[in-house]
Amino acid sequence: MAEAVVYLAAAPKSNRIYAAYGAVQKEVERSPHEPVPLNIRNAVTSLMKEIGYGKEYQYAHDSALATTDMETMPERLRGRKYYEPGDLGFEKEIRKRIDWWEGLKARIKQGKGGEKPGEGGEKA
Repeated sequence: MAEAVVYLAAAPKSNRIYAAYGAVQKEVERSPHEPVPLNIRNAVTSLMKEIGYGKEYQYAHDSALATTDMETMPERLRGRKYYEPGDLGFEKEIRKRIDWWEGLKARIKQGKGGEKPGEGGEKA
């Protein structure tokens, strides 16, 4: 436990997560009733299945790339970014990882696929 305290005390600090969390809280307060997209709802009855629950759901681990381009945000919130890593400390690496995953999803969307996770850019 003491080692964890020292590690965290010595780690580079950023308020970007705190700012992102605050932005998400404000978003929830502005529109607390955004519907869960139908494709990620669990169809536990035949009626739910008939009206589209779970339709076009893509299980990432069934993909050779272990990810999909499936949208999981409510329609009104799609494309929003709340966290943007900075240029200090480990946030530089987080930025690289986010960029790599976004690039992979873009290639999937274009039907081009790409390398598997762990190959090129993404660190396992």
